Amino acid sequence: MAKVKGLKCRECGREYPAEPIHVCEFCFGPLEVVYDYDEIKKNISREKIEKGPKSLWRYVDLLPVENPTVGLTAGFTPLKKAEKLGEVLGLKNLYIKDDSVNHPTLSFKDRVVSVALSKAKEFGFDTAACASTGNLANSVAAHSAQAGMNCFVFIPANLETQKIIGSLVFNPTVVAVEGNYDDVNRLCSEIANDLGWAFVNINIRPYYAEGSKTLAFEVAEQLGWRAPDVVVAPAASGSLYTKIWKGFNELKKVGLIDEVKTRMYGAQAEGCSPIAQAWREGRDFIKPVKPNTIAKSIAIGNPADGIYALQVARESNGAWETATDEEIIEGIKLLAQTEGIFTETAGGTTIAVLKKYVEKGMISPEETVVVYITGNGYKTMEVLEGKLSTPVKIKPTLKDFKEKVLARV
Repeated sequence: MAKVKGLKCRECGREYPAEPIHVCEFCFGPLEVVYDYDEIKKNISREKIEKGPKSLWRYVDLLPVENPTVGLTAGFTPLKKAEKLGEVLGLKNLYIKDDSVNHPTLSFKDRVVSVALSKAKEFGFDTAACASTGNLANSVAAHSAQAGMNCFVFIPANLETQKIIGSLVFNPTVVAVEGNYDDVNRLCSEIANDLGWAFVNINIRPYYAEGSKTLAFEVAEQLGWRAPDVVVAPAASGSLYTKIWKGFNELKKVGLIDEVKTRMYGAQAEGCSPIAQAWREGRDFIKPVKPNTIAKSIAIGNPADGIYALQVARESNGAWETATDEEIIEGIKLLAQTEGIFTETAGGTTIAVLKKYVEKGMISPEETVVVYITGNGYKTMEVLEGKLSTPVKIKPTLKDFKEKVLARV
């Protein structure tokens, strides 16, 4: 592939061929895809992209796949101007990047899995697998069914019921591990080394992670080929947050946008906030934590990209903030009741944290702000039990309706 030079260690800089490997054999640092931007610049243009498919694959020139075969309808989700939420918060140019309607499994994970399994097919794998807090399991199961691949998904045993069903329907082998996500991930690393399957977030991780860049590509295009002033994004491993930043900067490198002055603001749940805690304490390293939050989709206590997320915050003049479980629920409700978007707990975290950034005066009213909503609320409905109003029960008569309903309005 002329556009891909290979892989490079993010720590020591050693270079490797573009193969299904993810860790440097010398320093054990993570590997990342390296591109030939001069070569890409010869072939890419705004016009070519705009004529491309209405999916993330319109940006194939900036992705590590030659011939996409999996997830051909993922991506290119709406960027909605949030007029009502903006009015509540005092922001005139607030936008929601809504991946709660992504295809086929209603989360941003459809992006990364599309890229990962397209690459796995290019490598010749016939079995896909993942360690997941839920959304990734749903997406790997769905895309594996589409691709005709064997599928194994590994999840914490206490995962939300809707997310477990959302994987089982595609008939993968679902393995529920007694432990948290970090326990699941350790087990999967051993299995990946032993069996040689395509674990999307282990041996295929360098390619998988590149799919998140499309969240930056789409936003820039949808804003008229410019980067926003502020981004607010949730973080679990920290990969999505760092790749959004990488995506904007790649667009500048190949001449598709003029400048990147975006401040990258991160959001974590207070009950699992190792990156935000490091930021508060001025550390450049991550102390692993034990997750204790309703926001299970972002509950990773030892985030693989945590130190890089801290670097991006510093480089972009960004910041990190957290939300309590109660604030997360209020964030879910606020987004639903102003913009009609039902997000899961990760999105509730992001909205709650956005509110804090505004209250602290860190976002001005005129700035263009993009908030990333990464998953659908129908997957985590149990967190709202007892937190909403209840139906008004009446007899099937006009009299009862007027007395019990209209009298309250």
